Amino acid sequence: MSSTDPIAEAFEAQRDRMHAVAHRMLGSHADADDVVQEAWLRLSRQDTAAIGNLAGWLTTVVGRISLDVLRARRARPEASYDDRLPELVVTVDDGRAPEDDVALADSVGLALLAVLDSLGPAERLAFVLHDLFAVPFDEIGRILGKSTGATKMLASRARRKVRGTAHPAAVRREQREVVDAFLTAARHGDFEGLLRVLDPEVRLTVEGPDGEVVVLGATKVAAGARLSATGAVQGRPVLVDGLPGIVAWREDHTPLSVVAFTVADGRIADIRIVTDPARLAALDLPDPA
Repeated sequence: MSSTDPIAEAFEAQRDRMHAVAHRMLGSHADADDVVQEAWLRLSRQDTAAIGNLAGWLTTVVGRISLDVLRARRARPEASYDDRLPELVVTVDDGRAPEDDVALADSVGLALLAVLDSLGPAERLAFVLHDLFAVPFDEIGRILGKSTGATKMLASRARRKVRGTAHPAAVRREQREVVDAFLTAARHGDFEGLLRVLDPEVRLTVEGPDGEVVVLGATKVAAGARLSATGAVQGRPVLVDGLPGIVAWREDHTPLSVVAFTVADGRIADIRIVTDPARLAALDLPDPA
């Protein structure tokens, strides 16, 4: 695009905002770059004289493109994401608030991305655009094809889930209790117990040596947890990017997995498991308990 083109200059002035919106929606810088590029292509095909508010128009377009990408991910859960777990911060969960630990201060943004990923596409769009970027509900409703009232309800539901991941000590204790209940049910093969602590639309992401595998839904996740649970390893409660988690080791003390849980409204909405030996070897993990 030409730097002397006033439309191109106006677009460049909005680039950082568009990238921020897309990144909050998608959790991937590469995907966000693609969305911004697609927004430029769509703008180049428009009669720009008919666009009264370019910034608003671009935000709407970025929102729509991002929504399409999220829906495509749900339809193809095996798809991988380039920087979904870019740099895990794993520390012992000793009951302190994350803000008391300098090493965890930079993990808050990653923790927010994790909980946002547990939201449905429409919930995520409503929350991100309104609560993070102050887009009016009527504009968001037009993107979603919903009424303003319905859009407000989506944002409210998403807001409750996000607030459920706050880090005060009491909240973190409650989250850890939910995680402990999940682990206990998994060890005992308690299928009903697993379902009680899993959100019906829970998302499980496993990052192994051959890439990512994604499982959606409480029934499938509970079945997999019951079958894969084993007492042949040691485990230690940790915080993973500020979220409650656990590190598991084999009997020879080599790391087996790092697991992070997103708990919202008293149920587990997202589980992330890293089993890739190369990735585990690169992490700064605490010693086995």
